[in-house]
Amino acid sequence: MPPRAFTSPELYELERTRVFGRSWVLIAHRDDLAEPNSYVSVDVAGEQVVVTRDADGVLHGLSPICRHRMMPLVEPGTAGTAESFTCRYHLWRYGLDGRLIGATHMRKNPDFDPARCRLPAFAVEEWHGFVYVNLDATAAPLTPQLARISADLTNYRLDDMAQLGSWSEEWACNWKVAVENAHENYHVMGFHPETLQPSTPGGSDTDVRVDSPWALRLLIPFAQPVETYALPLTAEEKAHMYGFFVFPGASLAAAGEMIIWLSLIPQTIDRTLVRGGILVPRAALEGGDLDEMRRQAESYAGMINREDRDGLEAVQRGVGSRFAGRGHLSPKEPGVVAFYQSLARALLRGDDDWPGGL
Repeated sequence: MPPRAFTSPELYELERTRVFGRSWVLIAHRDDLAEPNSYVSVDVAGEQVVVTRDADGVLHGLSPICRHRMMPLVEPGTAGTAESFTCRYHLWRYGLDGRLIGATHMRKNPDFDPARCRLPAFAVEEWHGFVYVNLDATAAPLTPQLARISADLTNYRLDDMAQLGSWSEEWACNWKVAVENAHENYHVMGFHPETLQPSTPGGSDTDVRVDSPWALRLLIPFAQPVETYALPLTAEEKAHMYGFFVFPGASLAAAGEMIIWLSLIPQTIDRTLVRGGILVPRAALEGGDLDEMRRQAESYAGMINREDRDGLEAVQRGVGSRFAGRGHLSPKEPGVVAFYQSLARALLRGDDDWPGGL
């Protein structure tokens, strides 16, 4: 891609509306919303989103902007539990399903009908424990679009996985810089010479399988097959790291009995929210020191994230140079080509023929 693709305000505005305004975006794992009355708030390309699980366990995707005077009810990047959301401006109160349940000093306004005042709702769906939101409330369901990925992940038993550790960081780079990096293993020899290169060598050939404009799979060979104890993995699954990508910015890396999930969400043209977590079979946690296991998992992921972050923020500085130019891709980067093909379709297709309702 030309350097301008990572700095153009005009292109970024198209990405905000045509891509993130109507695509399924991975927000959290169900363990982040395990308790009734829990919530997670995230900024999606400038649009505030809150996902809630109400007292009955039902998920909701909402715009957390008060319908009175446009005050945010929660701040992006926050999470917790609450029985309701109260606006700190004039104390209007909303249920976790978006209904208005209290509005001070409004009874004498004859034009105001509280029953018709509620927070705008987004499409929300849980797929094998991963919670997605689509700002287009009329979007086609996500799960049928990921049927092939679901089949490939059968032996990993995602529904029996528990989240051992998680993270949420903001990196100073354009979202496509981060997504490019996630779609190839070529960079491992440079960014991760001691952490990942010994197990998943960066010079290995990568098998790319494109299922649709919004879903693809990468098969990356391990240096040595991994041992498994809790999952019935095949010989091929033990010999490869399976990377699953859901356009525009979600990915799962299945590495033996560990699943690493990642969601790359633009905040501004040059800042990207990086949310993720590590999943393991629940059986692997029985009888162990959970705090120590979590510490080790997050420490390991933190090392890799720091290596990627340092490198990608340097790339972002590089694309701003007036001497930067369009590069040539290696045969080791077929995933990058597949990603940009999906992005081109998303930007160029009209509303009537948008793939799968994304």
